[in-house]
Amino acid sequence: MKLLVYAAALGAGGFVLLSLVSFWLAVRPPRIAIPLHPDEFRLTVENVTIASDDGVKLAAWLLPRAGAPAVVLLHGYPAEKADLLPMAAALAPRFTVLLLDQRYFGASGGRATTLGFRERADLARAIDFLAARGFGPVGVFGFSFGGAVALLTATEDPRIRAVAAYAPFADLTSLAYELYGWLGPLKYPFVLLLRAWSRLFLGHDVTTLSPERAAAALTIPVLLIASRQDEQIPFSHAERLQQALRNTRTEVVFTDRGRHGEMPDGLAARLAEFFLLYLR
Repeated sequence: MKLLVYAAALGAGGFVLLSLVSFWLAVRPPRIAIPLHPDEFRLTVENVTIASDDGVKLAAWLLPRAGAPAVVLLHGYPAEKADLLPMAAALAPRFTVLLLDQRYFGASGGRATTLGFRERADLARAIDFLAARGFGPVGVFGFSFGGAVALLTATEDPRIRAVAAYAPFADLTSLAYELYGWLGPLKYPFVLLLRAWSRLFLGHDVTTLSPERAAAALTIPVLLIASRQDEQIPFSHAERLQQALRNTRTEVVFTDRGRHGEMPDGLAARLAEFFLLYLR
């Protein structure tokens, strides 16, 4: 009996420890360095630093264009702003473009990503920066995690006039259940532990943030892009977001092929058309 109790205690302790390690890796993942530079795209960027509400210094590249509307580009997790240089090069002839390193990633500061919780205010500070420089109106394009941040922030900041999101998740709880599905029924207490660590270390349960609920509240134009073959964000998330987006100015681009991060053919042209139409 004592051995059984000891084994059970050891198993429970290991389960809790595994959840802590998993949480730590989620908010402090190995960062992907993107081997691209603006010069390769014949872009001359202005290096800028934007201060967040909690004092984190956010690195960004600005491609100014006088009199043109502005588009903020938000990279995915765990990449950096250089990942969206091809998109910036396509948009720069018609827009002021700001490529932002989200906190913890790229050249930005921050001890951890907060998976959208503080990133919403970070995006708002980026829009403050553009407004102070006289650039606007503002649209946002976000890939994956960046798309989720764009949708969440757009419900809170009316200065965002249009959002394009490629492969955003619908909500973190569902994504966590899918990620830890190999645990079977134990995935439910495991995700509860992750939420507890979030409250302890980040001061907030980040899983309460829901791009799906945000989408239902949006009245601005939204372009939703997703691939049915996405191996990281299940296509069901895009379907849920499509159902939530009730406003009549929603456009969807669903492709049958393409892994996570593969940009569909013609996407840059479609984005330019979308933002030109609504950023007037």
